[in-house]
Amino acid sequence: MDKNLILILAPHTDDGELGCGGSIAKFVREGKKVTYVAFSTCAQSLPKEHPSNALEEECRKATSALGVHETIFFDFEVRKLLDNRQAILEELLKINHHFQPHLVLLPARHDVHQDHQSVYAEGMRAFKNASILGYELPWNNTRFQPNYFEQISEEDLSKKIKALKEYKTQVGRSYMNPEFIRSLAVVRGIQCNTILAEAFEVYKMVK
Repeated sequence: MDKNLILILAPHTDDGELGCGGSIAKFVREGKKVTYVAFSTCAQSLPKEHPSNALEEECRKATSALGVHETIFFDFEVRKLLDNRQAILEELLKINHHFQPHLVLLPARHDVHQDHQSVYAEGMRAFKNASILGYELPWNNTRFQPNYFEQISEEDLSKKIKALKEYKTQVGRSYMNPEFIRSLAVVRGIQCNTILAEAFEVYKMVK
């Protein structure tokens, strides 16, 4: 298992950038190889004025801005990932066999969104030999108990904000506000005695 291989599991396009975009930028800066997997491009929830592949194209630009090595898309219907639980698990097992990541980042355990719960549960089943961290999406987390903090630089945070700006179809959503993104990074930084950070829950740590 190569300790430089990191896998990001995003139920929907933008979840990975929102939850750990600064850390992704840091990992890439440190020479690690990051693969990003999105399970739904949310075509069914896009307003009709946007093409059905708009979020996929925005995600490609966003992950590129972060320096992600490879982005993989699946087309499971938004809000119906639970109905496709077994198919998602089978895809994750294939990904595990192919990449054998050392570290997997996925939605936190107490994320209330049904799609996020599905990716968390199947990710925990599929990656039994990897370290696993849960990333933070505060608007969905009824409970979040961070016990791991990734210190990030101003450059890393700027890349996260730049990546999120690629989501033109999501403009207006409160959690896309750069001030919110920065404020959360400042709060998490204060909690670990640094300037900026992202917070995670540790579910498994393999040395």
